[in-house]
Amino acid sequence: MGRKDKINMPASTAGITRYFDDYKSRFEFKPQHIIILVIVVILIEVFLHVKGGFF
Repeated sequence: MGRKDKINMPASTAGITRYFDDYKSRFEFKPQHIIILVIVVILIEVFLHVKGGFF
């Protein structure tokens, strides 16, 4: 039979560290802002491509 005074160790997290619990960024963006920024960059690229005539 097993010993009655056996000590159980806590479960391990297998080396996974969760940094996002402790760290809060100074800058936070909504997904809508990122989509708008991408669309603006695409429009600038198209404008430069059409007006530049280099490519």
